Amino acid sequence: MPTSLAGRTAIVTGAGRGLGRAEALELARLGAHVIVNDLGRPGRDGSGEASAGPAQEVVAEIRAAGGLATAHTGDVADFAQARELVELAVGTGGSLDILVNNAGILRDRMVFSMTEDEWDSVIRVHLKGHFNTTRFAAAYWRERSKTTGRAVYGRIVNTISEAFLVGSAGQPNYAAAKGGIVGLTTSTAEALRKYGVTVNAICPRARTRMTEDVFAGIGTPEGEPDALAPGHVSPLVAYLASPAAAGVNGQVFVVHGGMVAVVERPRVAAKFDAAEGTFGVEELEGTLTPYFATRPLGETFAARELLGLKREG
Repeated sequence: MPTSLAGRTAIVTGAGRGLGRAEALELARLGAHVIVNDLGRPGRDGSGEASAGPAQEVVAEIRAAGGLATAHTGDVADFAQARELVELAVGTGGSLDILVNNAGILRDRMVFSMTEDEWDSVIRVHLKGHFNTTRFAAAYWRERSKTTGRAVYGRIVNTISEAFLVGSAGQPNYAAAKGGIVGLTTSTAEALRKYGVTVNAICPRARTRMTEDVFAGIGTPEGEPDALAPGHVSPLVAYLASPAAAGVNGQVFVVHGGMVAVVERPRVAAKFDAAEGTFGVEELEGTLTPYFATRPLGETFAARELLGLKREG
């Protein structure tokens, strides 16, 4: 089957709950040995008894269904621990074939109120966390390709957000981090193409612990499936991780509620040439001011129309 992942080893970061959990379960269902990464540690339940951490709970769930899984509780935003995660995958599964970068946090606030820590922590977990795991996975695949003299099997699926495209006013840290991951995605896709590795990014919209406040006012009509359930997202991740998606590289998708959209790259809207080879301020005023005067009020680079995407029918 072109979507079978039997014999493959996959890492899913932030996989103890929400989207990551759904993605880990789906990859395991298709036959992958999943390294379930989540920073949550074992604790105590209400009776004081020791309880498993989120990663261990997902591993147990996968194993109970007959799948293969291993827990990792390291911090992917830590360079050394990200390296250990990749080494664990290779040492446990014999290889690394799939990397799903999902781990993230929210620290929402308007830019004029945001603290330095709120900025740094979100950039660290999202952007640096994506880079760290990608760096070591890419080095592994490059070395393996050089050793064998042929292309390898490698898939990276990065998690971004519509926030980077729509101008999310209360999330300057999150929007900036996700925009950075898009740049990391396209750059890595080009760098690893010759080794047989594909790199894509998804903008999921899902109701999880991280987004419970964001989607708190969006209900589900009685008798209808929840359009924001994480299960709507995981099949796309599994497809992009599969042999069937070998020709899909450097792409950005929006996915939720039974809908998948491919986002087109930015295109030039207008081009102006200086009369004498170099623009001066006066000529720019005479050229650009009339141009923007004819544009719809409030129209910017932000693509707010993406928020209206939904499954039809």
